[in-house]
Amino acid sequence: MATTTSTTHDTATTSNHGIRTVHSASDEEKGLHRTTTGVTMSPELFEKLYLTPKFPHVGDYNKRFANPTALGFVGFVISTFTFSMVLMGWGGANPSKGMSPVVGIFFFVGPVLLIFAMVFEWVMGNFFPMMVMGLFAVFWLSFGVLQLPTLQLGAPYASSTDPSGLASSEFNAVVALYLIVWGFALFTFFIFTCKINMVFATIFLLVSVGAWVLSGAYWMVARGEYSSAEKLMKGGGALLFVVALLGWYMTFIIMAGEMRITLNLPVGDLTHFWPRTDVDLEVAEQKDR
Repeated sequence: MATTTSTTHDTATTSNHGIRTVHSASDEEKGLHRTTTGVTMSPELFEKLYLTPKFPHVGDYNKRFANPTALGFVGFVISTFTFSMVLMGWGGANPSKGMSPVVGIFFFVGPVLLIFAMVFEWVMGNFFPMMVMGLFAVFWLSFGVLQLPTLQLGAPYASSTDPSGLASSEFNAVVALYLIVWGFALFTFFIFTCKINMVFATIFLLVSVGAWVLSGAYWMVARGEYSSAEKLMKGGGALLFVVALLGWYMTFIIMAGEMRITLNLPVGDLTHFWPRTDVDLEVAEQKDR
């Protein structure tokens, strides 16, 4: 039989196999369970911190390396906040004149942190966060290229009335098509976030719609309807601002969890609608038979 001893704060349980587990009330509130060999966490907590279902992994990388998810989120959130506020024209900002003053968000703040996070998500075997970090890293890099006047990307479309070519219908139609494709890519990711939590899913849903709204703004420029383009640009900026707020909320939750700060902030867990993934595939297949 197993023997159990209790104190005011902790409970120690020794199994028939001699494995001793210490249960702490505060740890259990956080979903942590301490054993003599380390700390395990519930699938719900794992998905909250790493934004991916808990799968059995070969190795102990998540014990030896720090959680990189929050780092990628910080790069994404700072870039998205800045981008959205410029699109909405806050403080006199004019997105029609380009974003060269904040070009750093497209090449450094966003991509550098996202790429670092992506590499370590890959090392730790976290498939979906790796895909998310890589996706947003290349978006900021590719969209940032459009903001560099030195590249003169509109030169092939230049005319006597538009020496830069950036206001031409052809140039803006191409960018609009590019954003439509991004919208579908982001919406594909949204489908898979429905297995994680509501906050993460809402981020991808809104950013997908935001990409399509911004695509509409470029279509309006291509048609010469600048008033409609400005409204769509502000609408897209507003959607991205909400995305940044939700991203910051998730960043705060992940950092609080890693710092062992007890916060029961809701994320709208969706994992209980799906089969458990923290078991070996072989075992899961046997149960299905």
